[in-house]
Amino acid sequence: MDVLTIGRVGVDIYPNQIGVGLEDVTSFTKYLGGSATNVAVAAARHGREAAVVTRTGEDPLGRFVHRALRGYGVDDRYVTAVPSLATPVTLCEIFPPDDFPIYFYGRIPTAPDLQISTDELDLDAVREADIFWATGTGLCQDPSRSATLAALEARGRTGHTVLDLDYRPMFWESREHARTHMQEALRHVTVAVGNLDECETAVGTRDPEEAAAALRELGVTTAVVKRGPKGVLAVDDTGSYDVPPILVDVVNGLGAGDAFGGALCHTMLAGMPLDECVRFANAAGAIVTTELACSDAMPTTEAVTAFLEEDARVR
Repeated sequence: MDVLTIGRVGVDIYPNQIGVGLEDVTSFTKYLGGSATNVAVAAARHGREAAVVTRTGEDPLGRFVHRALRGYGVDDRYVTAVPSLATPVTLCEIFPPDDFPIYFYGRIPTAPDLQISTDELDLDAVREADIFWATGTGLCQDPSRSATLAALEARGRTGHTVLDLDYRPMFWESREHARTHMQEALRHVTVAVGNLDECETAVGTRDPEEAAAALRELGVTTAVVKRGPKGVLAVDDTGSYDVPPILVDVVNGLGAGDAFGGALCHTMLAGMPLDECVRFANAAGAIVTTELACSDAMPTTEAVTAFLEEDARVR
């Protein structure tokens, strides 16, 4: 396996009307969703062998998740059902360029993907994957928290072991509670990825340079700090890289981070230098913001390469 992710899955129900509140929306389209799931989809779009460890309800939307994963070329062997719970649904409102309220249904007090347990993990697959990608949301409650930590410990910081900070405040008692568990997980990973708010949650600062330094002090080799319209700061043992943003007409900002993650996996596996990895990932994220969907919009390697070439010509 090139990329194995663990964490959130669900069904995104996105409005077909842009700039309209949910109370006035008249039609919707459903898509595969969930951060860890979308990262696997994005990696598969780049030709990588990808799988996700997650759980759904034993219901029609759970069957949709399996069908969608297979359609995207993502291995669904580690996706199991929780008969007592429903597959979660996520709705959003779309107010470009920077307001995308998101509403989670079927996740409180718990969700199927938070019922991943340690005893159902294929730890050999976790150890052998070239990249193992975990998320902060998976740490918000047990048994998912214990399973995620057990998987990270089994990796032993081998290969590329990634924690996507993925902080969703509605799933946590407090930011401080999240910080405790994120820092426990960070001691087992080689790569940390997060935006400024997520970095503040993990290490207590929104300053990009300070956040990157704090992440590396916890043992992370590569710190990737996403700064929105100011681009991305990436730091590893070879240096510090300030990667500028790519300007696009934004339709929907949701899903850009997952496209970034899948593209980052692809480029790290290709052995590209960190600054080139982040430029490529940044472009993949920018492409997704120009589309309504998340999973359906994940670009191929060829699409990202062409996009970067066009951006270079325009500049």
